[in-house]
Amino acid sequence: MADTTVKIDSETRDRLAALAAAHGKSVRAYLAELAIEEENQLALGRATAAFREAVRRPGIADAFDTEFGGLPPAASARRAA
Repeated sequence: MADTTVKIDSETRDRLAALAAAHGKSVRAYLAELAIEEENQLALGRATAAFREAVRRPGIADAFDTEFGGLPPAASARRAA
C-alpha cells in the first residue's frame, strides 16, 4: 500500500506518538490499528441497533423459543424477572 501524508497540528502528532509508544508501536501501526478498532465499533453499534429493533418486535422471544427450544434454565429465569 502506498504511503500518504496527513497534515495535523504538532500537538496532535506528539500525542499520537506518545500513545503509539505507550503501546510499543510505530505511529503508522498504531493508527492502522486504531482505524480497524473504530470500524469495528461502528459495525458493533449498527449490529446492536438492529438487534434492539428485532427484539422489540412482538412475539420474537416466543418465536425464538419455538425455533431453538428456549433459553437455558438460568437465562429463562433472568428473562422472566
